[in-house]
Amino acid sequence: MKKLIFAVLAIVATNMFAQSFSYIEYVEVTRSEPVYRTVVKRIPYQECWDEEVPVAYENRYSDNSDTVGALIGGVAGGIIGNQVGRGSGKTAATVGGAIIGTLVGKNLASRNNSYVTTGYKTVRRCRTRYEEREERVQKGYRNYAFYNGREIVKFSRRPLRNIKVKVTVTY
Repeated sequence: MKKLIFAVLAIVATNMFAQSFSYIEYVEVTRSEPVYRTVVKRIPYQECWDEEVPVAYENRYSDNSDTVGALIGGVAGGIIGNQVGRGSGKTAATVGGAIIGTLVGKNLASRNNSYVTTGYKTVRRCRTRYEEREERVQKGYRNYAFYNGREIVKFSRRPLRNIKVKVTVTY
């Protein structure tokens, strides 16, 4: 047990009195190699075409049926209005019935004066597509040097002439 305690104390004592210092050295680069990576770029472009689209057109033709419908509606409205009222209200009801009858008659007659045809019109359609291209892009340089018989490698954006090495000596 005494030997174990003595060994631990010896190790602790030597570490307490150990010293170290550091300095910087510059090692000359022996070679620099470019480093590449492959990048995929997506380039947008538009693809367009003309397309025929069906369209419904309402065609109206004019004959005198609008006028005839308005006249028939006005007379019918006036007759009905005349049956409703009494005294001076009878006159107002007749006039109101004639006006409403004219509007209704014209509207009903004009419905028969139109027909729907289907035609086509050209519409321009476009969509965005993407073309993918692989490009080889230079990422930087791998710089090689030798220090104390060992090869050192340092990556950088440009080729280096020297590599900075921090040396720590402990005694």
